[in-house]
Amino acid sequence: MTIKKVAYWTSTAILTLGLFTGGLSQLANQQDTVAAIEHLGYPLYFMSIIGTWKVLAVVALLVPGFTRLKEWAYAGVFFNMTGAVISHLVCGDPAWRVIVALSFAVLAVISWGMRPESRILGTLLSATTPSLNGLPMVTSSPRHSSY
Repeated sequence: MTIKKVAYWTSTAILTLGLFTGGLSQLANQQDTVAAIEHLGYPLYFMSIIGTWKVLAVVALLVPGFTRLKEWAYAGVFFNMTGAVISHLVCGDPAWRVIVALSFAVLAVISWGMRPESRILGTLLSATTPSLNGLPMVTSSPRHSSY
């Protein structure tokens, strides 16, 4: 197994486990999760929205195929976690809360960056990218089933 494959699966496993448990905690309205949301100043219905999206992101990231959906899931996770970082900073929360949220944002970037060709939507620019009137065109990558 290559280092890239190990990095991908390790970061993806930790990320999806955290998202899944956090999402379920939000959907179940667990007492400590409710207290945290109230402390941050968000309405309680926000937990249902974020919890649902976290669980759906886990499905999107783990199920083979659906490369465009994976891109959206990674973006959503990154926006959610960086928003959590800012929320914790603004509320003056302990550093560990900021570090946890930032760690999940970093895990999302690592998982996204290390994903196999079969999970990549396409390439934006490369040395062989065709162009149209001097502008680069987005092309699709070949799909492989090595993962």
